[in-house]
Amino acid sequence: MKFDASMVADIYQDRGKRVRELSAAGRGGVGYFCSLTPVEIITAAGLVPFRLAGSMSEPIREAHSYLETIACPFTRSALDVGLSGAYSFLDGYVVPHACDNIVKLYELWLHNIPHKYCHFVNVPHTTSRPSMEFFIEELRTFKASLELYTGQEIGAEKLRQAIDAHNKQRRLVQKIYGYRKQDPPPVSGSDMTRLLMSVMSLPVEEGNALLEAFESEIAALPRSADGKVPRIMLCGTGNEDTTFISMLEGSGARVVIDDLCFGTKPFWFEVGNGEDPLASLARSYLNDVHCPRTFRYDQRSHQDDLEVRFGHIASLAREFEVNGIIYYSVLYCDTHAFDVPDIREYLESQKLPVMFVEEEYPVSSLERLRTRVEAFLEMVG
Repeated sequence: MKFDASMVADIYQDRGKRVRELSAAGRGGVGYFCSLTPVEIITAAGLVPFRLAGSMSEPIREAHSYLETIACPFTRSALDVGLSGAYSFLDGYVVPHACDNIVKLYELWLHNIPHKYCHFVNVPHTTSRPSMEFFIEELRTFKASLELYTGQEIGAEKLRQAIDAHNKQRRLVQKIYGYRKQDPPPVSGSDMTRLLMSVMSLPVEEGNALLEAFESEIAALPRSADGKVPRIMLCGTGNEDTTFISMLEGSGARVVIDDLCFGTKPFWFEVGNGEDPLASLARSYLNDVHCPRTFRYDQRSHQDDLEVRFGHIASLAREFEVNGIIYYSVLYCDTHAFDVPDIREYLESQKLPVMFVEEEYPVSSLERLRTRVEAFLEMVG
């Protein structure tokens, strides 16, 4: 594939276009919430995993009748998009046990939005041996539900091939992130968001071709230097829209790395391809997707506990030589907000300046945020 700069923009603007085309040709798509969904099983079933999101450009019209206004605005927006029929091109959806609000979406979607297929994956909240054994059986049930829906067996070899394809995708994403270690980085945070959301809207093989073409293009770009500009890491829930990141970069920051649900989280690990592919998937998704909904605890000391929970953030911050971290949480996201005191303490102990932002979905007041961001950038720059 030869890369054209308009390709990513076109896919990002109409994320469902390719799945609609494939569905018309007999290859359906399955929407999924959260980085905890083992997309390899959907791919192995011959379906296209499609990352579900809300809408940053459309107001919520119907979802207020189903979810209280103090529920996470991302889930309310995603439900609203589903109720509007905008996801009708999908065969169905998968919801993992991520947080309470995502769990609510399963029942609401089940009873109020037409679909051919649906499944709830009960992801454990601890990484203990019993949890792992339970999760392996949950994935067997997930696989069986897709076999029943498609009428096709998902054998071990199909699973291994899907794992290989998605591992290749993760390596490609990590390689492109690696270019952002340069100063200045050839890929902006906004461009990276658009690229990843495009990839999560395509069959894995087409997503890989897009990533390869994109990587070849940026590898050929000449390097340049344009003075000292604060290098920022963005953490937290984040969202699939570029509004907030564009504001940061328009205020003089370079967003060079992230720890976001629509960023590194689904791509910053590889699944082992052992004798039992489902066991490999269970281990990787439960151990390697760093989300505060999964309980990790080190009893040796408080500092050791913080290291277990947040050490990956400090490691990425050092690797990408960031000057400061912005921790972004969607309003009413208790899962991330409850971590704020501990994560602030930990990052400050690592000499990493941090600013906490709690905002609506969509962002309600960019100018107010811009003032805070500019003050933070001046402090860390």
